Amino acid sequence: MFTRQRLGNGISGYPQLRLTALVACGTRSVIGAVFGPATTGELEYARRLAVGLRAGMLLGDRNFASAALLNQLAATGADLLVRCKSGRNLPAVARCRDGSVLTRIGPLTVRVIDAEISIHTTQGTRRGHYRLLTTLTDPVTHPAVELVRLYHERWEIETAYAELKSTILGGRVLRARTPDGVEQEVWALLIVYQALRTAMTDATDSVPGTAPDRAGFLTALAAARDQLVLAAGIITDTDIDLVGTIGRHVLAQLLPARRVRTKDRIVKRAISKDNARGPVIDRTTYKATISIDMLMNSP
Repeated sequence: MFTRQRLGNGISGYPQLRLTALVACGTRSVIGAVFGPATTGELEYARRLAVGLRAGMLLGDRNFASAALLNQLAATGADLLVRCKSGRNLPAVARCRDGSVLTRIGPLTVRVIDAEISIHTTQGTRRGHYRLLTTLTDPVTHPAVELVRLYHERWEIETAYAELKSTILGGRVLRARTPDGVEQEVWALLIVYQALRTAMTDATDSVPGTAPDRAGFLTALAAARDQLVLAAGIITDTDIDLVGTIGRHVLAQLLPARRVRTKDRIVKRAISKDNARGPVIDRTTYKATISIDMLMNSP
């Protein structure tokens, strides 16, 4: 079921699995998750996640822009905000005042938003062209600039994946040696992650105006481990404290407000948690501002 994968310089040392999840941007809690062999593609796992989508949700990511998948996901009632290749041919059927256009992908009507995003720091300015597809077709109720800014929030799921693989596991591989054992261990990881996220959200909700992303996952994990080691905090009656010991540790060590992301996504070397492929990483934190320019020459 789980096999070693062929890499650029050989074959991976351990069998691998692929996990795809639906994660809430604000709390980073898991709405749904599927996993299996790494030989199965991400789009197939995304199709299986469609059962977790509901009306009122907004799904955002890249590489999910295939016509069949878009129509399947939209049929759930959820709205979509996905990135596609800038050179994709999408004939316009109508134009909006903000520069976006409407097009058809099969039976589905979507809005195409082209924008140039610039990130300004003391080190200079970097620009990139984004083309987004969305089922939110009304430019009045859902301005294009707001949707471009919202799309940036999809990076929250990368933090969730890092917390599962690096924080909880400590960079170690799964210990199970059988497919059934691997499945049990992955579900256990997801349960622990979800329990910690619930405790963290309960804690930040108890202080009005405190954003859930200021709760430190490592702080919550350390507090939970201490409780297990000490066998402390056991509930003996029906008077349940929603903040609890974990929450009090989280509130005592709140993180600063989130900064604008300025670093590119990188691929880390398998033998190191810190080093990445390519040149040395600049780990300096820069104050950044983002500007968004709508491109009027949409297809």
